[in-house]
Amino acid sequence: MSSFVLQANNITWSAGSKNVIQNIHLQIKTDETVAIVGPNGAGKTSLLKCLYGEHSDYSGNIYLHGKPLKAFNNKDIAQKVAVVSQHSESAFNLTVLDIVGMGLIPHKGLFDINTDADKHNIEQALIKVDLIKKQHQLFNTLSGGEQQRVLIARAIVQAPDILIMDEPTNHLDMYYQHQILMLAKSLKITLLITIHDLNLAAQYCDRVVIINNGEIVANDTPEGVFTAEKLTDVFKLECAIDKNPFTQKTRITFAGINNRVNDESKWLQS
Repeated sequence: MSSFVLQANNITWSAGSKNVIQNIHLQIKTDETVAIVGPNGAGKTSLLKCLYGEHSDYSGNIYLHGKPLKAFNNKDIAQKVAVVSQHSESAFNLTVLDIVGMGLIPHKGLFDINTDADKHNIEQALIKVDLIKKQHQLFNTLSGGEQQRVLIARAIVQAPDILIMDEPTNHLDMYYQHQILMLAKSLKITLLITIHDLNLAAQYCDRVVIINNGEIVANDTPEGVFTAEKLTDVFKLECAIDKNPFTQKTRITFAGINNRVNDESKWLQS
């Protein structure tokens, strides 16, 4: 089996006459945590949708464990790739237990019923995300952080090789941002994440890919990618780069944005 879970070779995807992403080359190693960052409209979500098969009309080649992605059907992909999207899912009258149980669907036949082992796996996933006491609550009544934890529990049950998360910390407060990322890291699987907060990317990810105008403009460790010159060029704001005094990891402060207190609080909680 390939040491790369996912490989994208010269991927271009267009919406109408516009190339949303172009000439993308990307390799994701087993057990690696990779962040994709960039301005709004840079093509981050479109790239993810190509990588997990929602967009199939791309040019170039994508490989899942060394095999062309287009050779897999949707169920095969779902057995290996779990996705947590940035938009809350429509789940009218579905409970937490219902949503988490959906993680079994890629591994079941049409008329299969859940076994005792399946029920145990669902229960253990709910315990892991600390939602066992809310298993019968309606999904739509949960907070944003709780909903994200439910979707991660579903991914645990799904037992994928890679978890793809599109802006998992959007609209969450500081506590839940860290909770969600620590929980994802605890799964000990390959993670591919789009994220706006560069300091969170620096803290939790092994590698960072910057996309701008549909192209990869940097691909390296957080320390290698997050330079003042590069970030100023991409985000059009002057910034300062230093080290978090507690972890010695890269810390970024954009000029004119008064987030120093928030940033330092994040480090203190980590």
